[in-house]
Amino acid sequence: MLPLLSLAQRTFRCYANDMNSIAHFVTPESPCGYLADQQWRLEYDWYNELNASEYADLMLKGWRRFGHAVFRPRCRSCQACQSLRIDVQRFQPNRSQTRNRRRNEGAIRLVIGAPHINATRLALYDRYHRFQTEHVGWRAHDPKDPGSYIESFVNNPFPTEEWRYFFNKELIGIGYVDVLPVGLSAIYFYHAPEHRKRGLGIWNILCLLDRSRQLGNDHLYLGYFVKGCRSLEYKADFRPNQIFTAGQGWRDFRHADGTMAT
Repeated sequence: MLPLLSLAQRTFRCYANDMNSIAHFVTPESPCGYLADQQWRLEYDWYNELNASEYADLMLKGWRRFGHAVFRPRCRSCQACQSLRIDVQRFQPNRSQTRNRRRNEGAIRLVIGAPHINATRLALYDRYHRFQTEHVGWRAHDPKDPGSYIESFVNNPFPTEEWRYFFNKELIGIGYVDVLPVGLSAIYFYHAPEHRKRGLGIWNILCLLDRSRQLGNDHLYLGYFVKGCRSLEYKADFRPNQIFTAGQGWRDFRHADGTMAT
């Protein structure tokens, strides 16, 4: 997860503009959380007020958000972070995704509601991140404190959905989703590592695609794709898709048959 800095850690300048941004800052360079051989640097805008349409305009230009903080990479020597969106109406599942649907459809119950915080959510979040640190190589982090969880997922500038996944009565996954004029946008998803063989990250995206199709949306927005980062590369397996590159805008990336766009 990208760093959401506390007020004490930020060096920022305050200013006003027509979208009510109250602070702008760029983080110092530090070891990249995605690619071990890179340094990352992030540009943030902090908003007291931001509606779904305003954020959609920013997202289409490569920005993402946690809570009231909107960010984008500003790395000096790397442009690997590229926003990715799926063509909803032309999406064709591959064999692995078809098997995932057979495994999970009817077995996992989805409940959509407003974001909340409790001990169960915090424990699941920490369990997921401990597993990713021990088995995937993610950077270790302290247990998530309630304040930072609220700042990232619960206190939002416009209504956000919380997608809870249950196996029997057990909560096994949580995703946060923005409902925007241009389509659904996946903010973050975490799950119970003991159920990892179910491919819950893939199942979450398949559910988002189902909902997007029901809503008649053209695209589903999945955040950043980073080639070389195993935790993010799988997003490009949902095809056909497009990526956003600064200076080039949105362009075709992978076709439905898996071939690369020229």
